[in-house]
Amino acid sequence: MGVDLGGTKILTAVADRQGNVLSKVKVPTGAELGRQHVIDEVVRSVEVALNEAGLSVDKVAAVGVGAPGPLDPVTGLVFLAPNLGWRKVPLGEILGGRLSLPVFVDNDANLAALGECVYGSGQGAENLVYITVSTGVGGGLILGGQIYHGFSGGAGEIGHLTLAEDGPLCNCGNYGCLEALASGTAIANRAAALVAAGRGLGILAEAGGDKHRVSARAVAAAAAKGDTEAVLIMRDAGRYLGMAVAGILNLLNPSVVVFGGGVAQSGAILWEAMLEATRRCALGPAWQGVSIVRAALGEEAGVRGALALAVSRQTEQA
Repeated sequence: MGVDLGGTKILTAVADRQGNVLSKVKVPTGAELGRQHVIDEVVRSVEVALNEAGLSVDKVAAVGVGAPGPLDPVTGLVFLAPNLGWRKVPLGEILGGRLSLPVFVDNDANLAALGECVYGSGQGAENLVYITVSTGVGGGLILGGQIYHGFSGGAGEIGHLTLAEDGPLCNCGNYGCLEALASGTAIANRAAALVAAGRGLGILAEAGGDKHRVSARAVAAAAAKGDTEAVLIMRDAGRYLGMAVAGILNLLNPSVVVFGGGVAQSGAILWEAMLEATRRCALGPAWQGVSIVRAALGEEAGVRGALALAVSRQTEQA
């Protein structure tokens, strides 16, 4: 079984060892109702998914769980998950006790990377980088066919690569992070500043004339219609993404880079700017032969990665 525990939804799936999904259940997380409620919802979603698949719990070999925030993949201890309001929650231990099953926990972005590597756009890749660009920018690394966690479990924080030290303030407290320059939030913030200054009329029109509804989606829509200001914003976001990708290629030399998230699917302008900047900044050996592709699994990347984690970890311990 796989569980993708997010700030707004819990997606749970039952699959066989070949990855064929037998049932899926999606429920609201209800993080505002507290930790106990969220854990109860995870347990309930497991039970409902099993029931829909016509299976009993004794047929389950293991459960993989993707959770937000930094955590210990060995013990399943979630150090910090701001969107859930959690700090030092022993998720693996709690769920293992509640379900009476082996439970393996990893970071949600890591598992999205694993999902795309095993079942999605990166099938067969031994060295893959996954980048998700939506409200923020996150990532996961598959090196040598395995999730790379780094020394303290913090590897893959692609959104916090510093690209412009005099750039905008990031939520992490640093200035000029990729997340502060190219995320959906960053794109929307830049457009909102234009509108507040009496400009960005094409963007404002896509937001229905309401300055409070200016979003990355409105910017992308205006850019697709040729609006000059929107095109510039999207190109700048793509350029910063390309600079980051080039640095990753030069450092890690992966064979595949997979882009997920809504912003990465927002049209040709950002995508082409990202590829051009990557091509310009990457060293020849790192650029030649690399595949830079869009994610194939959509919102299922995390839960499919959780399924892959359950299979691999249970097999290791068998």
